[in-house]
Amino acid sequence: MKQTEPAIAALATAKSLILEPWGLDESDMARAIGEIFTHQVDYADLYFQYTRSEGWSLEEGIVKTGSYSIGQGVGVRALSGEKTAFAYSDTLSPDALMESARVVRSIGAQGAGTQKVSRRVPPAHELLYPALDPVSTLSAPDKVALLERVEKMARAADPHIVQVMAGLASQYDVVMVAGSDGRLAADVRPLVRLSLTVIAERNGRREMGHGGGGGRSGLAYFTDDVLRGYVQRATHEALTNLEARPAPAGEMTVVLGSGWPGILLHEAVGHGLEGDFNRKGSSVFSGRIGERVASPGVTVIDDGTIAGRRGSLNIDDEGNPTQRNVLIEDGILTGYMQDHLNAGLMNTPTTGNGRRESFAHLPMPRMTNTFMLAGNHEPDEIIESVKDGLYAVNFGGGQVDITSGKFVFTASEAYRIENGKVTYPVKGATLIGNGPDAMNRVSMIGNDLQLDSGVGTCGKDGQSVPVGVGMPTLRMDGLTVGGTA
Repeated sequence: MKQTEPAIAALATAKSLILEPWGLDESDMARAIGEIFTHQVDYADLYFQYTRSEGWSLEEGIVKTGSYSIGQGVGVRALSGEKTAFAYSDTLSPDALMESARVVRSIGAQGAGTQKVSRRVPPAHELLYPALDPVSTLSAPDKVALLERVEKMARAADPHIVQVMAGLASQYDVVMVAGSDGRLAADVRPLVRLSLTVIAERNGRREMGHGGGGGRSGLAYFTDDVLRGYVQRATHEALTNLEARPAPAGEMTVVLGSGWPGILLHEAVGHGLEGDFNRKGSSVFSGRIGERVASPGVTVIDDGTIAGRRGSLNIDDEGNPTQRNVLIEDGILTGYMQDHLNAGLMNTPTTGNGRRESFAHLPMPRMTNTFMLAGNHEPDEIIESVKDGLYAVNFGGGQVDITSGKFVFTASEAYRIENGKVTYPVKGATLIGNGPDAMNRVSMIGNDLQLDSGVGTCGKDGQSVPVGVGMPTLRMDGLTVGGTA
């Protein structure tokens, strides 16, 4: 397999950074798992991690803050039926590893368990990103110059830009997973992000705009062309909102723009399709496989295999290769996203969606890159079909109740549609609805699917992980809009 040599190289990197400096090797991992299986447990795994992170921020033309951190440790988990025992240590040593193993084995009754030894698990697809350390891909002076360059671009974009703030983050993350089924897999994960905020002022009124992005690569990703795109996005939003009128309120047709508005799909639908909520019966989608949950034409995908994307992974945090999962096909619910625990309890395959924030956290089913597939309509055709409505181009924050599916989202850039034309910008619009109900109100799907620029971070049960979202232009009929008019 083409993946064999890169997979071996990733394991070698993980061993050199995580095991060897502490006098650990594969025999220590085997002893720890063997110690857990002196009790009756179903499965156990070890999750080793080494992370190096750096951040810089610029404000008022000056790089004012910088940060640098190194973290490492191991999480030890044992499963017995629905029960989970977990311990972690930021000390990597044979003694610390064995002590964690003795702690988690108590989940099972005394008496030897049976280990299922199968095989090592290499990535099942081409490697999705380079195995490099992005922190080292630019010198400190070049990182400062990068932030200064984007700040100058933003100030030069329009005379009404009065303040610019920018941040640059890079992370080098190396993980290794050893499981009681014999799996041993590793991944070297680069991640970079540049964020840009501008403030525009006119006649005493101030408005804010945002831009930025990144992915799994080195800092050379941020070329001048990429930076100009971020500047255009941020300044356009800020200047547009200077002209915005109070948003209307009431039930109306809403057109969602392509790209980042897919965050509504992520929150209102995606979380409800994660396996743990459905196993417990707490999701509005529980027990509905094979049923219609969205309008015809709506197909929702979660895909962790898109090269270079922020939400992509060669392997998930349980050592399983990520994959492309069809969640809703032509409006019919076809599956959930699963980790090892919930897949086993629901008697379904894992889907490569076991994710955790760090070695100090338990894995759970989480999204990677979640998006809706394109349809056949031109975006202009969708706008022209609306007599009176709202065009939501970009979103800020939002809240969702998984059990009921109810959501509230705030539009950071939106426009009034009148007689098939975009007329004027509005401010203060919120979308209020229910995820499954909203998906059944989709009446037109654009042919312009876009993924976001690489800024998404998802929170769940106190854990944050990088994700991607996407959507084509979408018409939804009869949504409730909260406004300020």
